[in-house]
Amino acid sequence: MRLENVWSRYHRRGPWVLRGVDVRIGPGEVAVVLGRNGVGKSTLLQVAAGVLRPARGRVTDRPGRVGWVPERFPADQPFTVARYLTGMGRTAGLDRAAADEAVTAWTDRLGLAAFRAVRLPELSKGTAQKVGIAQAMLRPPGLLVLDEPWEGLDATTRELVPELIDEVLAAGGAVLVSDHRGETVRLPGARRWTVADGAVTEETSLPEGAVAVIEVAVPTARAAGTVARLRAEGHQVLRVRTDARPAPPPARPGGDDPAPDDPAPDDPAPDDPVAVDGADVAVDSAAGEAR
Repeated sequence: MRLENVWSRYHRRGPWVLRGVDVRIGPGEVAVVLGRNGVGKSTLLQVAAGVLRPARGRVTDRPGRVGWVPERFPADQPFTVARYLTGMGRTAGLDRAAADEAVTAWTDRLGLAAFRAVRLPELSKGTAQKVGIAQAMLRPPGLLVLDEPWEGLDATTRELVPELIDEVLAAGGAVLVSDHRGETVRLPGARRWTVADGAVTEETSLPEGAVAVIEVAVPTARAAGTVARLRAEGHQVLRVRTDARPAPPPARPGGDDPAPDDPAPDDPAPDDPVAVDGADVAVDSAAGEAR
């Protein structure tokens, strides 16, 4: 599927949300859509899913079956969970028996069995989100579009989302997903599209073996345990340093933050090593492979 020179806005004279977007995604690929709130991530996903038509440009080669999961499931509908999902299955082209079978399978898998007779407006946000996921998966989609799918879900269902994405990819489908929770770290092979100023750019892959250095601060009493855990997880511990200066007092309302006190002459220098596990260990950050 390709978005070709796509422009989109919500009012005829309103500001452009997307301007000249040209991206493509193929079978078996997943792209994570990133960007600040309000930059157009949801607009991009809706255009890709066919929910919105672009004002200019076009979308080509969109698969015939699209599963669309909006950030906020429209739960203000006068249906029970089972009736709603059965109707969506029939709309997706399933006959009555196949729709009933799919509804049973997905409500069981997503923990919705106890809610089949419950009306949509009575559901919690997380349960309604599960219904949104179920309706998108009743018939295997050739394109699955997920807008913040982890929002409001319980821990068990959050773990299930990457599994569902993998199933779509394994069947030759494509997936677009946005996320501000950091959950897409569970999708290590995903492409990354960043939306900013109406444009979409794709991050280039990092060179093999690239290392990120992350600085962390922990209470001194927890230093040894933190170092041990980092090493156990395969990270390289570079240096440990202590800073004996007290934390600056909180800023007064309406005033500037007070400058921190200068360290006393006998305070250890910030880069002095501290003994951990009986040896001087260097740690300032941890990343990369253990050595």
